[in-house]
Amino acid sequence: MILRLLWPKILIAVITCVMVGYIGSLPTTEALSSWYPGILKPSFNPPNWIFAPVWTTLYVMMGVAIGIIWHAGWEREVVKNAVMLFLAQLVLNGFWSVIFFGARSPGGALVIIIILWILIILCIKRFFPINRFAAYLMVPYLLWVSFALALNVSIYWLNK
Repeated sequence: MILRLLWPKILIAVITCVMVGYIGSLPTTEALSSWYPGILKPSFNPPNWIFAPVWTTLYVMMGVAIGIIWHAGWEREVVKNAVMLFLAQLVLNGFWSVIFFGARSPGGALVIIIILWILIILCIKRFFPINRFAAYLMVPYLLWVSFALALNVSIYWLNK
């Protein structure tokens, strides 16, 4: 019974996260073939093909995590706060791509990714007392965004 109630929430959450990723990919796809190849990048810049599978995996993990949190009881204030914090970071996640790739602004994206990084840490902290597994599902996302932050700083510095 509990699993039947949990899966629809996870499915809705995963679809929502993947859709945010898809929306963010729209300006990214165009920029990867035009603007991005022409800018200076650090030696640790990964190949472009790696981003889609990594982000897809992370969006699925994020969706499962927030689905579990949502299932822990929307009537609980701690759950509502955790969900709202998650939604705030998810919006920033999508907005980062629009600013970095769409607006071609590594500096503007840097401000966003710093705030995003902080919000992810706060999400993990809020998730942990509700459901530890959900909190742990967010750790790879934090690690990848930490890498993306270092990449964003480097690109900003090299191209300012």
